[in-house]
Parts: sequence; C-alpha cells; structure tokens
Amino acid sequence: MKFLKKFTNFEISLRNVQILLQQQQRRQHGTNQQTNNGKSAERYCMNLVEKNDHENYLCTLLLDNAHRRHAFALRAFNVEVAKCSSNVSEDHIAKMRLKFWFDSIEKCYAKEKSYVSDQPVLRELKKTIDSFQLNKVYLKRLVNARDRAPNEPFVTIKDLETYAEQTYSSLLYLLVQLTGVKDMNVDHAASHLGKAQGIVTLLRSVPYTKRSQALNIPQEVLIKNGVSQERVLRAKANDKGVEDCIFEVATAAHQHLEMARNLSDKVPKEVRKLFLPAVAIDRYLERLRLANFNLTHQSCLQRDSMLPFSLYMRNLRGKF
Repeated sequence: MKFLKKFTNFEISLRNVQILLQQQQRRQHGTNQQTNNGKSAERYCMNLVEKNDHENYLCTLLLDNAHRRHAFALRAFNVEVAKCSSNVSEDHIAKMRLKFWFDSIEKCYAKEKSYVSDQPVLRELKKTIDSFQLNKVYLKRLVNARDRAPNEPFVTIKDLETYAEQTYSSLLYLLVQLTGVKDMNVDHAASHLGKAQGIVTLLRSVPYTKRSQALNIPQEVLIKNGVSQERVLRAKANDKGVEDCIFEVATAAHQHLEMARNLSDKVPKEVRKLFLPAVAIDRYLERLRLANFNLTHQSCLQRDSMLPFSLYMRNLRGKF
C-alpha cells in the first residue's frame, strides 16, 4: 500500500511538472510571437518607406539605433496618409481613407485594445507614441492638411508654404521629439526645412499631374507669367514662360533651405541627422537649375545615384 501511495504521489508530481512545462512553453511561444510580430511590423515600415519615399529612406538609415525604428514608424505613417488620394477615382474614397488614419491616431493614444495591434504601421506608431509621448497635434495636422480635392489649386506661394508647413514641417517636429530636444532654433530650422521639402516635392509631382487635377504651381505665378496649366503640362522645351514659373517656385524653396542651414550652428548635433533631407533637396534644386528649370529633363526625373555618398559625407561632417 505504501508503495502504491508513493507511486501515485510520484505520478501526480510528474503530471504537475508536465503542466508547468506546457505553461512555460506557451508563455515562451507567446513572447516569441510578439517579438516576431514586432520585427515583422518594423520590417514592413522600412519596406514601405523604401518603396514610396526612397530619399528619406536613405536619410533615416543614417540615424542612431535608438531613433531609427521610431523614425521609420513616423515616415511609414506619413506615406500611408500621403497615399490616400493616389489612384482614387472619387473624392469621397480618399476622404474615407483619411478618416481611417485620423481616427487611428486616437486609437494609438488609447489604453484599450483595438485594431491598432493588427495593422503594422499603427502597431509601430503606437510603440513610438508610448515611448516618446509624441504630440498628437502634429499627427493630426499631417492628416488634415491632405484633405484637399485633387482639383483644388494653390492660389499663392504662401498657400504652398502653409501646406508644406502642415505636412513636412509637422513630420520634422515629430522626429525632433524623438531626441528630447526642445529649442526654438531647432523648431525654426525644422519649419524652414519642411517648407523647402514640401515645395520641392510639389514641384517634382508636376510632370505626373493629370489634366483633371490642379497644378501644384500657384495661380498667381501662372497669371503673372501669362502661362496656362495646359501649357505647363505640354512640357515643351525652352518655354520661357513655364521656366520662369518653375524658377519662382524653386526660388521660394531654396530660400527656405538656406534659412534652415543658416541655423545649423544652433542645432544640436544629435538633431542634425534628422535634417539630412536638406541634402536631397539641395541636390535636386541644383539639377533643376542646370536643366534650366525644365521639370521633365531626364536629370530631374531619374534617381540621384550619388545621393547615398553625399548623405554619408554630410553626416560624417555633422552637417545637413
């Protein structure tokens, strides 16, 4: 009887050990799954930025390890928002997409579980928000600013600057928050750099404008030079009026770029890496100048093969 009792106790103990091992394995599997999901979301964001925003992808690769993943999360969110109006036949579809991303911002700040965990960009964005307590105002501005009808024109250069400030400058403000730096000179540099990048991006989209869409050249500039939208889209070589229009808009971008760079000595070294897009902007404007402000010149349409080297050297020197 004693032997049977001891055997039964041993059997119970063995069963308990097996249960404990199974529980431990399940917990380990859950942890591994979370890690794999996190790595998968991180890779998804990087691939998204690489495919849709190659120049900023190269700039982000040069960031410190502590900031790189979170910067890709912010840039991936920006890409998703920017894509809302692309390949859309009806305006209300774009608005529905924008509303999804706008509502998702609040979900990322909320504590309760939601669909955020199922969307890789939002999952990474929430991780970034939780880690750095980002200001949601800038995230919302990124979305709201893009709520524009495709045929809604910019009237003045000031309108271009306002749009660029609300989109590209807002993104730079968020990136600066990753460093924890709070400085008025940094904000001014980010504002000017964002305006320069936004204006240049709008200029670069002109050759791809459909006739049903508004041209990203302010109406006041077109009227001043006696140029129609159709004339710009025809893209004839040596059209002096069109070249003057492009020159005027490009000059506004260059002025903001120079104002940002004039503040570089007052920008902490850890923030300068975030402003490396200035290199891509500068190189594009120079190519545009050499092409006599012809947006459809091959040098302005193809990828800049020397940009990676230029970014590396500027980063090495601690400049932007």
